[in-house]
Amino acid sequence: MRKNVAVKMPAFETHEGAAARHIGLVDELRRSVMANMLWEDEFYEDGQSIAKRIEETTTEILKQKDGPQTVADIAYQARSAMKLRHVPLLLVAALIHAQTDSSRALVADTIIRIIQRPDEMGELISIFWNGKRSMLPHQMKKGLTATFQKFDAYALGKWNSDRAAIKLRDVLFLIHAKPKNDEQAALWKKIVDKTLESPDTWEVALSGGADKKETFARLLQEQKLGALALLRNLRNMQEAGVDEGLIRESLKSMKTERVLPFRFVTAAKYAPKLEPELEQAMFKCLQEAEKLTGKTALVVDTSGSMNGGISDKSELRRIDAACALAMLLREICEQIVVIHFSDHAGVVPPRRGFALRDAIVKAGEFGGTDLAAGLRAAEKEGYDRCIVITDEQSRTTIHGPGDGKRGYLINVASYKNGIGYGKWTHIDGWSEAVVDYIRRFESLAAAEPSKAE
Repeated sequence: MRKNVAVKMPAFETHEGAAARHIGLVDELRRSVMANMLWEDEFYEDGQSIAKRIEETTTEILKQKDGPQTVADIAYQARSAMKLRHVPLLLVAALIHAQTDSSRALVADTIIRIIQRPDEMGELISIFWNGKRSMLPHQMKKGLTATFQKFDAYALGKWNSDRAAIKLRDVLFLIHAKPKNDEQAALWKKIVDKTLESPDTWEVALSGGADKKETFARLLQEQKLGALALLRNLRNMQEAGVDEGLIRESLKSMKTERVLPFRFVTAAKYAPKLEPELEQAMFKCLQEAEKLTGKTALVVDTSGSMNGGISDKSELRRIDAACALAMLLREICEQIVVIHFSDHAGVVPPRRGFALRDAIVKAGEFGGTDLAAGLRAAEKEGYDRCIVITDEQSRTTIHGPGDGKRGYLINVASYKNGIGYGKWTHIDGWSEAVVDYIRRFESLAAAEPSKAE
């Protein structure tokens, strides 16, 4: 049998047919994770197949010498920087299942780092079991015990839901946790006895049958509605007839430090009359942001797949996430030109805030994906750095950024294949953390050029 024959390698293509770059397992996991709403369908792929790919890739990485640490770090980045809740737990569950010396050594600490809400403890157990109940490993119990110990009465009371399949009470029984002191012992006994008081939140009040209008008005007047809860409930408050002046004043005074730009975009979809207050609140959180110097060409994908939802259940479209990042970059770039591309490319009028969002959406054709056209338009305008926001499913391949220029490609989807590698600095995910990364990357490049290569 002849052995000296050419072997046909598997083709790597985007969903629109461009030649994609073959990347390593770790990069595959990052692009599948960092913009992922676990088990929820996207434009080109269904949620189950994406989750399966994540599990298979994670399993292969865990076999590598430094694999467990890599998986733990990606899970932490997904939770802390990208604010994702469920996909980090899937990675932690895989780490627990690995059952090697190196993975066991990381389990407890990773659980403590990842879990930020009490109800996530039950969700981790559910994902770990995956329908097959079993004993929890020692390191998993250790991590959950230390995690349980860090929550106070308010947090435990807020997330102590009777509707959860695995309740906080169940978690205590499963892990046999020991409290740190008598005060905590008394608190946990209330969970076991089902006598833990619920805090004064809108969820608790409304689930108890309280009047929506009176409840929201009282919580606003007493300043007991946090920024995220306020933004998420604008539509509910308007439908309930809460005084619009009270809502506007609350928006003006709310704390915005921990609010991501896309939250304002989503809120404005359902409360367009409140856009002036929403816009000012968004600008307020960006006032002190350090500027990106020089000229930035921001290239935004306005193809049809970007018009789809972040997931099949999400109210946020990928174009909304892209616009939110564009609105953020518009405020922190010293000089910027915004370019849209679909089947064709063009320059977006120089707007800011929601007016920029409207200009991008209006300019977009939501057709095919010709990223090369967008990059040609950027080169025509000139730039010191080029930032592309896309799901990478282009029908055209691309070359690197101009000589001596910085190029960043921000991937806002979880598809298997992409094209933004090589000379491009590839970033997966769509939170404000990507802007922090660009800023740190360029600071490092200025101080120590060799380390930024």
